[in-house]
Amino acid sequence: MQLSFLGGADEVTGSKHLLEVNGYRVLLDCGLCQGHRWEAYQKNKELLVEPSKIDALILSHAHIDHSGLIPYYVKSGFKGHIHSTFATRDLCQVMLLDSAYIAEKDAEYISQKLAKNKLKPVPALSTVADVEPALRLFHAVNYNRWFEAVPGVKVCFVDAGHVLGSAIVLLEITEGKRTFRMTFSGDLGRNGLPILRDPTIVEQSEVLIVESTYGNREHEPVANIRENVKKIINDAIGRGGKIIIPAFALERTQEMIYALHQLFEANEIPEIPIYVDSPLATNVTEVFQMHPECYDQEVFQEFLEKQSNPFGFGRLTYVTTKEESMALNGLREPAIIISASGMCEAGRILHHLKNNLEDPRNTILLVGYMVEGTLGYKIQEGLSPVHIFGDPYEIKAKVIKMDEFSAHAGASELRAWIGQIKGLKKVFLVHGEKSAREALGEYIREQLHVPEVNLPVLKDSYQV
Repeated sequence: MQLSFLGGADEVTGSKHLLEVNGYRVLLDCGLCQGHRWEAYQKNKELLVEPSKIDALILSHAHIDHSGLIPYYVKSGFKGHIHSTFATRDLCQVMLLDSAYIAEKDAEYISQKLAKNKLKPVPALSTVADVEPALRLFHAVNYNRWFEAVPGVKVCFVDAGHVLGSAIVLLEITEGKRTFRMTFSGDLGRNGLPILRDPTIVEQSEVLIVESTYGNREHEPVANIRENVKKIINDAIGRGGKIIIPAFALERTQEMIYALHQLFEANEIPEIPIYVDSPLATNVTEVFQMHPECYDQEVFQEFLEKQSNPFGFGRLTYVTTKEESMALNGLREPAIIISASGMCEAGRILHHLKNNLEDPRNTILLVGYMVEGTLGYKIQEGLSPVHIFGDPYEIKAKVIKMDEFSAHAGASELRAWIGQIKGLKKVFLVHGEKSAREALGEYIREQLHVPEVNLPVLKDSYQV
């Protein structure tokens, strides 16, 4: 069997790994490379495998850096099944549409820049119209159910605990007289995060493809979330200010809503209005309510047994129209506004930052990873003034960074999870920067005594 890395090997976006076995081709994830518009466009445009020659696609979860190129591959000739969990399929219905809309706008922006130099415009790699044909190819499977993706390759999804519907992919591969187990971690979650179950322990596997995003870094304990959010909210209310929370539409928004729900129910924070001002986050939250089978025991009991909806309660308003969003600019009393995008690069969060960043009574609560160079990163690092819609704004609001919400396993969590897999002979470290992969690789070699540890780069191929 040949294993090739077509994206997301030595970087944290664009996950794509190709298996070639028994004359068939199976693609693990089909992610979009993210970053600066033109550089990302060039990377995503290059097809390192002819899509029409791929027989099946196995999708670990709905995040765009794992699923975002699916419409482009279908448009370019892929006609096989796209295997995923039910929740991932439903999330892709809203996530891929949103991604395609952004792709159209990015292509428009790049074309305007090219036109200034009298160069030809570039088309969007995929459009909103390309999403519907891709959705027709999805084949959803429950957790813990084996199925045959292609002859000789059986697949089973188990819970990765990363985002709703996320899966660790177990593969049982038969090639001639040889049968062996391969595991693809997808993105591995953390123990104890609210809403979702903990990552599944994999008992045995000869080959492992594993993410290494935080291979050399730790997170603040999950147990601190409730107490820290309580302190931040009460402090901001005490100053008479608003709390502005840039948050990713998938998972982070729902986790924050659930944390606030718990605090309100326990009377640990005053009753103030909460606004979720992100159409995508609103649609994603509706998908959350459709899939209680993915919840941990605590949330499952609350949702089904107590008939309580942690994602929709009296103080919570989902804002959909532009007019409703603009009306929030006139708020003078304390309120919580959760809005996208999480890195503050686009979306309605820009308007809320513009209107609230220069008021020292307000708090900007950062609950997600900020890529260097993004507006969110500049606010996080206090690089004042920052430019929003071309105008400078001083950072006078109180800025707080919370790392506890991270949905990626930290270094010790990755080590513990890998260390419980028996029979490992080959490990491939992907989805991480160089320093993170090297640190995790060293641990696996020296402490776990795995015979072969690989740090592949783009276009690398291995015989397995």
